[in-house]
Amino acid sequence: FYDNPQRKMKIIGAVGTNGKTSTCHIIADILNFAGKKAAIIGTSGVEYPGFCGATSHTTPDPHLLYYYLDELYKRGAEYVVMEVSAHAISQKKVAPIKFKTLVYTNCTADHLDYFKNFAKYAETKKSIMKNEFADVLVVNADDATGRSVAREQRCVTYGIKFPADVFAVNIEEKETGLKYVVNLFDKLYEVRTSLLGLYNVYNGLAAATVCFSLGICAEVVGKGLCEAHAVKGRMEKVAYPVGNVFVDYAHTPDGLEKSLLFLRKITKGSLFCLFGCGGNRDKEKRPKMGRVAGGIAGFLGLTSDNPRYEEPQAIIRETEAGLREATRDYICIEKRREAIIYALNMLGDGDTLLVAGKGAEEYQEIMGIKHYFSDEKLIEELGGAYGK
Repeated sequence: FYDNPQRKMKIIGAVGTNGKTSTCHIIADILNFAGKKAAIIGTSGVEYPGFCGATSHTTPDPHLLYYYLDELYKRGAEYVVMEVSAHAISQKKVAPIKFKTLVYTNCTADHLDYFKNFAKYAETKKSIMKNEFADVLVVNADDATGRSVAREQRCVTYGIKFPADVFAVNIEEKETGLKYVVNLFDKLYEVRTSLLGLYNVYNGLAAATVCFSLGICAEVVGKGLCEAHAVKGRMEKVAYPVGNVFVDYAHTPDGLEKSLLFLRKITKGSLFCLFGCGGNRDKEKRPKMGRVAGGIAGFLGLTSDNPRYEEPQAIIRETEAGLREATRDYICIEKRREAIIYALNMLGDGDTLLVAGKGAEEYQEIMGIKHYFSDEKLIEELGGAYGK
């Protein structure tokens, strides 16, 4: 119907549990810095100069995906950088696409409500990471499933701990950003970026490897990495008069752990965390997230995320079961607005608060209805009224 727009552009796909959105945005930033015309399709929607669109799924259903690809082609896009979810792979949403490059970020437990066990989830991700589906495969060598892919397929690798084609050294994590040296096939470039956390070194390495494989020279890749922008709602600092407040999309045990570990490094005072778990999703990760958060943060707040069709208190109780194994320094407040107000009131100078789970989302889904709610806007509103 759309005359196969996927064949008229270079399509880059990002596969993995965490980091897909940020990696896609960094790839697009580098490509645009290099003078290319790159669009993004993913969790945050469709992004291209003069055009935007909404996506209800990480990877849109085919009727919408090909509409967007056609629109992007008509508007001059040369590259489309898109997130490829495990659901999309399982449901063969992207089966007709021959990717220019597929990049694999990691595989940690998630979506087991759909895939039933981790082995099937990992195998689903691996099933698309094959040379027949992409000209180039880029794989995280520090991830166990990634190394399995690299043993079975012809790949380009990146990492920090294990031997890789592209790697980073001299990593410095600060509150203001990252500094590290990237080695691109023995071509070195010092990166200074406002992006935060070790996980963004990995995202940057993934993006650099992809762009280098597309023929972008090492110097331009390095400069593009320095200019890359943070993704809204991903470890985003929100203005508040007391302490440091961040909102983050972290909604898996691995994602929450990495975010909290970074904040622990830069926090001079106490580290607070407020989070909840989504309803009608993988129940196994709820106690795991409780244990992870309880083992790192000094004080926790359990609240409601997107309960969907589940009872919010039931979700909180299941998360609390893991939390109680790690700490007793927590409070449960079902209403998210009230929980955020409570957490903000605990902050003192030098303290840090992470409000996790929803990131840039501007709704809370309850019984099939999406009610307007923004963590960021609420915090800014409360900050503006502070002391009045």
